[in-house]
Amino acid sequence: MQGTEDTGPAGERAGGPDAARGPEGVAPGQDPAGGQDAARAPDDQARRAGNCADRAQNERAHGQDRTRAQGDQARRPGDPVARPHEDHGPVRYGPPAPDPGLPVLPELAAVLAAASARTRPEPPGGGPVLREAARGYWDRRGLHGTAGGIAAAPGAQPLLLALIGAHGGDVLMPRPCPAAWMPQARLLGRPAYHVPTPAECGGIPDPYALLETVRRVRAEGGRPKLLLLSVVDDPTATVAPPELVREACEAAVDEGLHIISDETWRDTVHRPRDTVLLSPAEMCPDDVTVIADLSGALVPAAWPVAVARFPDTPRAAVRHARTLDILTALGALVAGPVAHAAAHALGEPDSVRDRIRRAAALQTEVASAAHRAVLGSGALARPPQAGRHLYADLGPLRSRLADLGVTDSMELEEYLTDRLGAPAPGGHRFGDELGALRVRLGTGPLLGATPQQQTESLAAAKPLELPHVARALDGFAAVFAELR
Repeated sequence: MQGTEDTGPAGERAGGPDAARGPEGVAPGQDPAGGQDAARAPDDQARRAGNCADRAQNERAHGQDRTRAQGDQARRPGDPVARPHEDHGPVRYGPPAPDPGLPVLPELAAVLAAASARTRPEPPGGGPVLREAARGYWDRRGLHGTAGGIAAAPGAQPLLLALIGAHGGDVLMPRPCPAAWMPQARLLGRPAYHVPTPAECGGIPDPYALLETVRRVRAEGGRPKLLLLSVVDDPTATVAPPELVREACEAAVDEGLHIISDETWRDTVHRPRDTVLLSPAEMCPDDVTVIADLSGALVPAAWPVAVARFPDTPRAAVRHARTLDILTALGALVAGPVAHAAAHALGEPDSVRDRIRRAAALQTEVASAAHRAVLGSGALARPPQAGRHLYADLGPLRSRLADLGVTDSMELEEYLTDRLGAPAPGGHRFGDELGALRVRLGTGPLLGATPQQQTESLAAAKPLELPHVARALDGFAAVFAELR
């Protein structure tokens, strides 16, 4: 079995084509067999890997040319002319995290401005104030530790790159998964394998598929050592049930895998009082490193900062030191003013907690309305439980989309991006099969086009009744209604 890059049909990876595609009527990421059969496709992968990248490159070029050629035909009269699409390299043009669609919290802006005279960056891994703030943040969530076990970096990507580099061996991750994960493993030359997710959620691997994948990788000379997962998931916007988290983590630890748990979105859960969120670090404290990009709920994405919490063990201390070495070599240092604002946000004063609560309540309403619009077209999507997005499967609309020249997720991405006027990255960006008609739909653009409108949405008791939100949702629904 060979490691896979973020090229070619994801179905030819560890999970197999049938697991990625699924039968019609199965929601994104579901596998009726629970993922057990899906993990057996790696035998075929070794035979196909040689031509996978070339075929994928041809499909990309073909898809781009076809989409550009039919763009004017699919656009309705009076629609604005879309900006021409350029190359779609998986790293340089990978989709950003879903836009929150909200203005910067004034208190945080003031804190950043007050620290703007700071001319020096933080030391590698962050200074003591930032690390202590991160320690307190996790302590309030039941993950106890010391400030010495914290590392900070200017964003999740350099931090994840450093963490993967600090661990040896091959990398496993669920399919679909965040768009940035596979490029980090590829940049380090690490073999990486996708594992199907259970039917109930995304973000974690099906435990049986995980065990089968590990067995086959080892049988063919691989060294699986690291599992990436996210209990609150991008792109699926689901929260993994505690029992499934436990099963997946126990399977991973029994096989000697270290777990990196990405908990960027844990503070965006729509109904926190009705949702049980269990961190893998709570059940396997010695075998889990937790990371969080603060742009998930605490600071704007334009202020890049992410933090990692290491286990309190001698082995973890060695990996912590290696992580700092890599961050130093990369020059991946958090800017001084950003660190000051991030430490303030991690302290969770009343204004920050209120923003988190209001933003989650707002997304509960708007994402649910967008979900209803998607289902009304005949497409499939799990109910969004967190974040500011949902993940839709337009497989049931394949015939109608084919009439519009849309036959894969790359063409679907370009079609919906043009029609919605907002990014709609296709499932291939997240490791799903190119032929599967899956797409991540952001809900931030539905909250308003100006800071004033966005602030009104945040403060409204009934945001769906605001004229600008209603218009945005009507336009969103109209795009999908055309596909019935």
